[in-house]
Amino acid sequence: MKLTKAQYDEIAQFLGHVQPTRQSLRKLKEKFPSQSQSTLLSIFSQEYQKQIKRTHAKHHTAEAVETYYQRYLNGVMKNASAPVLLELANEMDFAPSLMARIVLERFLQEQEQAIPSKTLINSMLRDPSQIPDGVLANQIYQCTVNDCCYGPLVDCIKHAIGHEHEVLLREMLLEKNLSFIAEDQLRAKGYDKTPDFILEVPVAVEGHIIHWIESKASFGDESSHQAYLQDQFWSYWNRFGPGLVIYWYGFIEELDCHRERGILLKDCFPTDIVTLRHSMAQR
Repeated sequence: MKLTKAQYDEIAQFLGHVQPTRQSLRKLKEKFPSQSQSTLLSIFSQEYQKQIKRTHAKHHTAEAVETYYQRYLNGVMKNASAPVLLELANEMDFAPSLMARIVLERFLQEQEQAIPSKTLINSMLRDPSQIPDGVLANQIYQCTVNDCCYGPLVDCIKHAIGHEHEVLLREMLLEKNLSFIAEDQLRAKGYDKTPDFILEVPVAVEGHIIHWIESKASFGDESSHQAYLQDQFWSYWNRFGPGLVIYWYGFIEELDCHRERGILLKDCFPTDIVTLRHSMAQR
């Protein structure tokens, strides 16, 4: 689904005035009923991540960390079964999983008298039963399952969705009898930056030659697309020639402005692929 910049800005502006909760997502769907739920969910997540990045530093000052930790301790002392951490995160307008990480790190630092490793923290966030404090383990579990945009549960879902769309793309390529080399095969050959699929025989899509295809199970907004161009797409173009990016959940249509330079954007698998065999048959 392609949106104009004006349509996208209207959605983003609405999201700037609501909390990042499942209830807000329902309100978003009611406000923009013509947009698909998958597209709105992707935009919802991306806009919230931008907000978190803007405010991330203030939540990690020594003063803020100590305030959050003491408020957690006081809260569970009064009522250990209450969702103290989750309510604190909502009050501070901060992602629950990130608030859980701050408090867990502070707790471990006090227990071990040393700064805990990221590996240990990540492991405990993924499996709170490893935390040597039952109350904190429960508090962190509540944050994880109630976080729409961050945390190990969300990361797992995003990874699964990304893989699902890569499998879908592979099946579509096979259905069209297109010969390709997948990313894992390219990495085995020593390539570091590679698209999801390189076509062994180029094809034409809407009059543009395509050598590779990249799958993105997300919405293509301006900031994410510019980052992808810088970090991935132009590198693919330099190494393998012009290519196609599929944003499965749509993109801002004004971003599809590099076709003549060799990067084509679509929101679905193209139906009008012209192969070399097809071109030769027409002659």
